[in-house]
Amino acid sequence: MTKEDLNKIVDDTTTKRGRIFDYCIQALIIISLVGFAISTLPDLSARTQSFLGWIEMVAVIVFSIEYLLRIYVADRPSKYMLSFYGIIDLLAILPFYLSTSSAFLTLRTFRVFRIFRAFKLVRYNKAFKRFKNAWVIIKEEVILFFIVTAIFLFLASAGIYFFENPVQPEKFSSIFSSAWWAIVTLTTVGYGDVFPVTTAGRIFTFFILMLGVGIVTIPAGLLSSALTKSREMEEELKESKQAEQTTNANQ
Repeated sequence: MTKEDLNKIVDDTTTKRGRIFDYCIQALIIISLVGFAISTLPDLSARTQSFLGWIEMVAVIVFSIEYLLRIYVADRPSKYMLSFYGIIDLLAILPFYLSTSSAFLTLRTFRVFRIFRAFKLVRYNKAFKRFKNAWVIIKEEVILFFIVTAIFLFLASAGIYFFENPVQPEKFSSIFSSAWWAIVTLTTVGYGDVFPVTTAGRIFTFFILMLGVGIVTIPAGLLSSALTKSREMEEELKESKQAEQTTNANQ
């Protein structure tokens, strides 16, 4: 089998073999995560532990083969290995080898990184890919939003500090300690563990809450608009490919 054939299986979801490969990997990811969760239950029988161990071994072998294949078919292997997906693929198998090697017994805590296998599902889900495209569309707006939010957070922390510090010096001892109140208020969570008692502080809180309602809804609106645009771009690309295939077939 040539490198091009392998690439169509590993990276091309438009082919039948590529889709089967994707579905098998997705199923194995879910099975391994469920097995990992079950392994944390107390008082498991030796038979169950052995069965879960076999599931883990099979999953690691398959994921290791997949990782090596992706390195092999990649145009630039180093770029793949340092990419988000490359790192996730490595983290999905590395804990197993570290925990079974006597040279790395002290690193068994790295087994917790098996939960990162959940991120492997991102590659095989079109909806997740749509989120990625949406992020590209709204990246600049989101960065600006976080900058503005940080400014409002500082202003809210400073404002409540000057209003409440004289009467609640232990709870609003500085702008930094007041930042907790500002965060839960701006995000409209409102735990109620820290709250203003002065009239001026309560009036100030009212305006911060109104501002927080707007801050919470802005990202949702941006994401919704970007996802719609991403879906439209996906449909246009699909129609373009179908038109190209029809033209090639007619020729």
